[in-house]
Amino acid sequence: MHRRCRRLCRPVASLPAGPGSKTRREFIAETAVAPLALAALAVPSAPARSEEPALAEWERVYLPIDPGVVLLDIAFVPDDMNHGFLLGTRQTIMETKDGGNTWFPRSIPSAEDEDFNYRFNSISFQGKEGWIVGKPAILLYTSDAGESWDRIPLSAQLPGDMVYIKATGEKSAEMVTDEGAIYVTSNRGYNWKAAVQETVSATLNRTVSSGISGASYYTGTFNTVNRSPDGKYVAVSSRGNFYLTWEPGQAFWQPHNRAVARRIQNMGWRADGGLWLLVRGGGLFLSKGTGITEDFEEVPVQSRGFGILDVGFRSKEEAWAAGGSGILLRTTNGGKTWTRDKAADNIAANLYSVKFIDDNKGFVLGNDGVLLRYLG
Repeated sequence: MHRRCRRLCRPVASLPAGPGSKTRREFIAETAVAPLALAALAVPSAPARSEEPALAEWERVYLPIDPGVVLLDIAFVPDDMNHGFLLGTRQTIMETKDGGNTWFPRSIPSAEDEDFNYRFNSISFQGKEGWIVGKPAILLYTSDAGESWDRIPLSAQLPGDMVYIKATGEKSAEMVTDEGAIYVTSNRGYNWKAAVQETVSATLNRTVSSGISGASYYTGTFNTVNRSPDGKYVAVSSRGNFYLTWEPGQAFWQPHNRAVARRIQNMGWRADGGLWLLVRGGGLFLSKGTGITEDFEEVPVQSRGFGILDVGFRSKEEAWAAGGSGILLRTTNGGKTWTRDKAADNIAANLYSVKFIDDNKGFVLGNDGVLLRYLG
């Protein structure tokens, strides 16, 4: 067995854990709501409140957080879709109990450490059980829908930073690091088992890059990683010069040359099981067919030269793309054509993530604490 394999396959944690189309409405001018935003920031104890007049398909929700916070992930409790959590940089955890209309800062004692300023990267719920991972290495678990959170001990030998976690069942979860390690637990995080035998660096260097352009002696990390509903992963290398895929049962990540000249910005899964691919400079590509492939075709988009950073599917036909300088794009035919929505034109922020919790609940997350809520 490969030397790296022996290390990765050990349990990560062995210590017991602690306890279609509607009338569109005009977007409100940013200047009209700026005083409200300042007021919210000036009184951190006040709840965030979304504005009553609607902004096309989206409205902005103002959050009582410090300027400069980048929002990174959002999740809701399946048993109570009004109850959710929002994560970000600067140790940001926020909670809502009215479906995302208002948000309050949440303090989690087990995550408070005066020596660290945690970046909370990912959150996932199944039933009342939830998981949060962040950097520096931190893993939080709840069994009561987030009323209380316990910190799960982790091995200091964990390769890379934890960037993604997925609740998969009772006391079960799947965790991914930015070096390609995938671990699974079925006992509430007491023990973890490696699902891949080595990191991506080891795989690429051992196989002399397997003909992957720019991957020789790869020592970088993932730039992005996305999981399909059936457990497949697609990840983009830190330089954006190739991408990797993994399916349950495979021992190693599978590297792929990029099918386009420009470097890859992000990749993810369409609702029909195919892939979407974003390149630097605002290009959007869709894979031909479904499943994992290296055959993509470009789709014209009105990105105004700004980069597109993420795509989120509301259904097989409708999806939204978001990016730099408040770019919002919509498709209603599965991605074949896209039109620009002006809902965020007056918001001076980069929109990093599009998340649809269900058909009627969606959010766009950005820097400087920008949060947009889907109106439909």
